[in-house]
Amino acid sequence: MSATTEFDPILLAVMANRLDGIVREMTNTLLRTGRSAILNTARDFSCSIVTADNRLLSAAEGLPIHIVGSQYLTEAMDELHPDARKGDAFLHNDPYHGNTHHADHTILVPVFCGGEHVFTAVAKAHQADCGNGQPTTYAAYAKDIYEEGALNFPCVRVQRDYEHVDDVIRMCRARIRVPDQWYGDYLATLGAARIGERRLEDLVARYGVEAVRSFCDAWFDYSERLMVRELRELPAGRLVGTGRHDPVPGLVPDGIPLRVEIAIDPGEAMVDVDLRDNIDCVPAGFNESRACAISSVIIGVFNQLPRPVPHNEGSFRRIRVHLRENCVAGIPLHPTCCSVATTNVADRLINITQSAFAGLGDGYGLAEGAVGSGPGFGVISGADARRGDASYINQVYFASSGGPGAPSEDGWLFYGIPVCAGLMYRDSIEVAEQKYPIVIDEVRLLPDSEGAGRFRGAPGSRVRFGPADRPMTVAYVIDGHHDPPRGVLGGGDAQPHDVVRRTADGAEHELPKVGAVQLVPGETVVSVTNGGGGYGPPSERDPERVRRDVEAGYVSPGRAAEVYGVAVLRRADGRCAVDAEATARLRHDDSGGAA
Repeated sequence: MSATTEFDPILLAVMANRLDGIVREMTNTLLRTGRSAILNTARDFSCSIVTADNRLLSAAEGLPIHIVGSQYLTEAMDELHPDARKGDAFLHNDPYHGNTHHADHTILVPVFCGGEHVFTAVAKAHQADCGNGQPTTYAAYAKDIYEEGALNFPCVRVQRDYEHVDDVIRMCRARIRVPDQWYGDYLATLGAARIGERRLEDLVARYGVEAVRSFCDAWFDYSERLMVRELRELPAGRLVGTGRHDPVPGLVPDGIPLRVEIAIDPGEAMVDVDLRDNIDCVPAGFNESRACAISSVIIGVFNQLPRPVPHNEGSFRRIRVHLRENCVAGIPLHPTCCSVATTNVADRLINITQSAFAGLGDGYGLAEGAVGSGPGFGVISGADARRGDASYINQVYFASSGGPGAPSEDGWLFYGIPVCAGLMYRDSIEVAEQKYPIVIDEVRLLPDSEGAGRFRGAPGSRVRFGPADRPMTVAYVIDGHHDPPRGVLGGGDAQPHDVVRRTADGAEHELPKVGAVQLVPGETVVSVTNGGGGYGPPSERDPERVRRDVEAGYVSPGRAAEVYGVAVLRRADGRCAVDAEATARLRHDDSGGAA
């Protein structure tokens, strides 16, 4: 541990909150000015501040999968642009040089104060379209970067002296399907980074460069001390977690087996996470970029901590992640495709890491959360008759997926998927139908879809939608159908992820679990998401919690009796009550005669 830097504790708190406030102002700028719904409604973007020596300093409420690796982006900027100066901005989406995947366009603005590079403002925004060969930003089908087709920007200068480099802008407008939408999102992302630049200049002007740098060192040390406190309360141990991404016919027919090895040393307050014992990269888009692999397991470790710890370089010092080149869970080599790096395998790595901690005993770890980006999180595209058959493309966020059961609480209802863990917003149905030629027929939570447990997972959902008056393509990448989220310590598994086409006559037909479906008016796609896995035996669940679940419609009375051993009576007014005598009999019988 580095030497503690002497710094006034009140000023430390003031400056730390000021930096988070700057990141939140960047975030609000992007949310309010982004043009595509994936930004201005679903909030699939993140902002952060990195020090000039490439240490993540502040991320406020950024998506976990986006922000943990922000420092790798700025490392590339330093390496490729040693001549960076005030007024520059760089566009970076290259997964081989520190980015997550090609769909995440990142703007980097180096912040100079008195001629010194002090910070870098980082704004990363998921694109509705990034130039892929097919109209989706998740090219699971692509065997390499060439088949993927996305525009690749390995940290290229996009502004000099605050003026656009028009060559880059023209490249994007010529290649991306809805260029005005992309350009609006680009300006929003650039604007967020420039807001960060101005506010950071104000901060340095108020306190001075040396005081700000002293604060950074002190803040990292303080964050590290908090992390040390948390890790020293864990038992020592070596844990192995395993799991598998679903098979995908024609791409990964046997699925992707995954293994996470964790060594906990509370004496040294260190955690080592080893991903090297995994298969080589696959000829499809599921490979993890370096940033996503490291982010995923760090997220899994942070999910264990009962008390808040800042997410920055200081706390990250206590987690060592071991990777190898050309590994599906490691470091892809060009031209390996990692178009889907931010979701599917990343979700599995988070789940495997957090559930492995349950091997320490009751009270540790989490169950597995819902996985996969089905049509409810799919990319829609087509022509809009209301606008002269103009093209449209956007990723929607209609569905809800269940969060995992925890040692002392039920799963989060609007969890989404592990990589964003509730920090993205769900689309407004009414706004989506105004912006796009789409009709959403059904969005509902599904009873009995949770992983049962002492603390249950959250239920999954069912979403059904289709085109208004022109054909529509919906691209998706499902996981969790063959291997749904698992419970831990006696908890149950959640329902499988599924997708069907519903024709105009009401018949439902199975669809491939990964691919794209073209719908004509009158047809809809039905997306059924996972719930979360359960934690602990369902027979130990508090009957009052079961009663509330039945009353809310999350669990049916039959499942309450069969799985939880709780008899719930529904009254005429819709309220529910526990039949204590019947419950005692159910739980007595279920335990083989024990009271």
